[in-house]
Amino acid sequence: MRTLSKRSEFLAANRGLRFPMPGFVLLVHARGDDDSGMGIGYTVSKKVGNAVTRNRMKRRLRALCRAALPESGIAGANHVLIGRPGGNDIVFAELGEQLDTALARAAKKLAKRPAAEAPAA
Repeated sequence: MRTLSKRSEFLAANRGLRFPMPGFVLLVHARGDDDSGMGIGYTVSKKVGNAVTRNRMKRRLRALCRAALPESGIAGANHVLIGRPGGNDIVFAELGEQLDTALARAAKKLAKRPAAEAPAA
């Protein structure tokens, strides 16, 4: 699993599929290249709170992804988690269930897409 670092990777993910949940928004962008590895990125805006609050949210999102993405993540896709206000107030187990639900919806939606419609990098 590779951590996204370039702005262009985050912008490309923003053009992909979007799955809003109460604690975060999951963006999934199928890269369309031959690499089956997953990319993961995290972003939490200042609307969520001060630096301490944002960093706590990012730590929670990283822990969620370490647990869920190896089994449920979509191979060959970049995943971006955007923290939402109030996400720190949600119980961690509930956030995990939300991530599992979002990943299942993403896998189902990507499986339905015809190969011609899938974006090419």
